[in-house]
Amino acid sequence: MNFHPCLLAPVYNHGPHLVMMADQLRATALPCILVNDGSNAETTDELQRIGQSNALIEVLHHDRNRGKGAACITGLRHARSRGYTHVVQVDADGQHDLADLPAFVDAAREHPTRFIMGEPVFDASIPKHRYYGRYLTHVLVWIECLSTALKDTMCGYRVYPLESVAKILDRHRVGQRMDFDPEIAVRLYWEGVQPMSIPTKVVYHPDAVSHFRMFRDNVLISWMHTRLLLGMVPRIPRLLKRR
Repeated sequence: MNFHPCLLAPVYNHGPHLVMMADQLRATALPCILVNDGSNAETTDELQRIGQSNALIEVLHHDRNRGKGAACITGLRHARSRGYTHVVQVDADGQHDLADLPAFVDAAREHPTRFIMGEPVFDASIPKHRYYGRYLTHVLVWIECLSTALKDTMCGYRVYPLESVAKILDRHRVGQRMDFDPEIAVRLYWEGVQPMSIPTKVVYHPDAVSHFRMFRDNVLISWMHTRLLLGMVPRIPRLLKRR
């Protein structure tokens, strides 16, 4: 099987962390797609500079902020049009340890049909409400899949087999904001794509700005889980066979 991976990072007002991230991306020697999701002038200017100084980095732009999911979808569709087979998704806020990137890429190369997921290893920097709040989504996802195979669908560090993702995006309107990461993971599992988890260190930097909007994103995530729970019902016989 042909294996041609690239990196993808949605960017929204991550100016302070972009310089560090650009240096890390340069060291990976992998082509990278950065999707500017309607960022402010500071971040947009920095992205322009990064794209002009590194031939491996391609910058796409949204004219306004559409959400993390929309930025990921734009990047995934563009990657497919460029002939890539796999997309390594990372966050642009410096939380993800790109030193683990070879492990993700090697796993995808060895298991090209699998969905490779980051399984976060947190240190003391994670806010307690976020640490414990994640488990509500974990439990709902395990119900939606009738399995605990998806260890952490909130982690945005992952490798997609692009052909499998493209089929889902062509058939379904997947969440456009913070609901994207868990929904696409569940739908991949429903389609029979086998997940594989890789432990990876995740750090919450004290100067990082969260783009999670408490009311809006919780409503979107709640609606997403409602749709997925309803969608799980007719799939119960098939999901039980996978156990």
